[in-house]
Amino acid sequence: MTTGLTLLVLVAAAFFAAHFASDRLAKRFLIVSGAEYLALGILLGPQATGILTPGLLESLAPFPLLALGWIGVITGTRFNLQEMVNVSAVTYQVAMLESTLTFTTVTALLLFALSWSFDTSLSVAGPAAITLGAIAVSSSRQTYNVVSTHLGTSNPLVRQLDISAAINALTAAAIFGCVLSAYHAAPAGAARPLTTMEWTVLTVALGGVGGMLFHLFLGPEAHIDRLFVALAGAIILVSGAAAYLQLSPLFAGVAFGFVLTNTSRRREEIVAALLRIERPLFFVLLVFAGAMWRPSLRAWVLPVLLFLAARAAGKIGGARLAARTLGLLPVLGPHWGRALLGQGGIAVAIGVDYLQQQALPFATIVFTATIASVLLTDLTSARFAHSVANTLAHVEDNAT
Repeated sequence: MTTGLTLLVLVAAAFFAAHFASDRLAKRFLIVSGAEYLALGILLGPQATGILTPGLLESLAPFPLLALGWIGVITGTRFNLQEMVNVSAVTYQVAMLESTLTFTTVTALLLFALSWSFDTSLSVAGPAAITLGAIAVSSSRQTYNVVSTHLGTSNPLVRQLDISAAINALTAAAIFGCVLSAYHAAPAGAARPLTTMEWTVLTVALGGVGGMLFHLFLGPEAHIDRLFVALAGAIILVSGAAAYLQLSPLFAGVAFGFVLTNTSRRREEIVAALLRIERPLFFVLLVFAGAMWRPSLRAWVLPVLLFLAARAAGKIGGARLAARTLGLLPVLGPHWGRALLGQGGIAVAIGVDYLQQQALPFATIVFTATIASVLLTDLTSARFAHSVANTLAHVEDNAT
């Protein structure tokens, strides 16, 4: 099968799944669709049938690169300043405190665990531990949809989950972007290596300049098909430039989406164009992630199990502590953090991007932890969110 035909089959299957299979599975079995595409990628990859060979995966590398940038842009468009000012500050404070507590918990535990397990220094284990902390922070917005169907979009818990998912995604993307900037290799022949701050600013600048140029040349365009083509081209340009410089296409995409949504008068049309293929792109990225997985039982069992346990404890405990600290525990309930356990596209994007960074250590462990977490949470997160919604609805009924 040729490269073009393979790509066509993957895209067609993903579109079919996004429009039919995923919705039916989610409604009937109360699961967040995604785990089956990881499993499909594993079956098609070199570890099983070998249909997706390493050479074929390498030739199709621009496609997951587009998915990384696309996920980042969608994340950036969620931070429209005109809409953000209408949300109470305490909602953002709870989200940021929960993100900080989750990141700190997972990073600290994995830092010492990796250092002890592999008898290496903390500085060597640092990039992997920090990246796992960033992955732990990310939460899926799909569970927000589950809760909102039971409580309505005006419920305080639903609004908190929406904001928390957005803040989690931004925090995870920003942390990983800083990791690639901090551990960036100096370019050959450079008179002076750039600092971490300079690489980070350059990453943001790539997305910011791309957003401004798009707004400058296509801002008045209203036709959704033309907007879609232009967006795809712009995202490919920004993502490709970031990948060429060994920076984060995901974080550059966030900056691109933020500038775009706050400078364009056609925000609704742009978001609609982005969402047209969000789910199919995510499903294809999951297939690629499964095919790229290289398991090694001796290397990853203990760190991955620790990551799963630490993330669950950090999310549930961090959410409860954040709500208690800021006085929202009676409104959100003591177990609202269970609705944040779903991983989402940001986690997969970070895992795939980290695996492609040849200079960073423990790539297989980071990637395996990501896949294991996505597989586990996709099967359980919707049920947890459903239980949180039912518990809060029951409390509200008793109060009235």
